[in-house]
Amino acid sequence: MEGRFSEKSDVFSFGVLLLEILSGRRNTSFYLDEQFLNLLGYAWRLWTDDRDGMVNFIDPLIVDADTQPVILKFMHIGLLCVQESTKDRPNMSTVVSMLVSEIVDLPAPNQPAFLNSLMASNMESPQQSQKVCSVNSVTVSIIQAR
Repeated sequence: MEGRFSEKSDVFSFGVLLLEILSGRRNTSFYLDEQFLNLLGYAWRLWTDDRDGMVNFIDPLIVDADTQPVILKFMHIGLLCVQESTKDRPNMSTVVSMLVSEIVDLPAPNQPAFLNSLMASNMESPQQSQKVCSVNSVTVSIIQAR
C-alpha cells in the first residue's frame, strides 16, 4: 500500500477484521514465535502449506462440522481482501456477493500485504527475533524542591 489510500484500503481493513473474527485473535497482538508471522501471515501459511491445519486457525467457539465449510469460505474471502496488490483485491460489492454466495467459484488468493516486509525485517535483526516482548529503558531523575 505504501501510504496510498483508496477504496481498496477499506477492502483490506475488512479482510483483516474478517480474519480476526474467524480466528478470535487480534492482528496487532498475534505473534507466532517460531515463524515470526502476524495473523495474516499465519492464515496465508496455513492456506498455502497446510489446508488441513486451517481448522486450527479458526476460533473453536464458532466452528463445528456444519459450519466449517462456510467458515473456510470466509477465510478464503478474507485472504482475497488482504492481497498485497490492490488491483488483485475485490471491491466491496464483489465481497458482499461472495459472502452471500452469489459468486461460487472464488479465485485463488495471492500473498497478503506486508508479509514480505515483515519477513525481511525479521531476517535482518536476528537478535531481536529472540525477544517476545520489548524492554524499555527508563531514566529516573530525583526531583528536589527549592
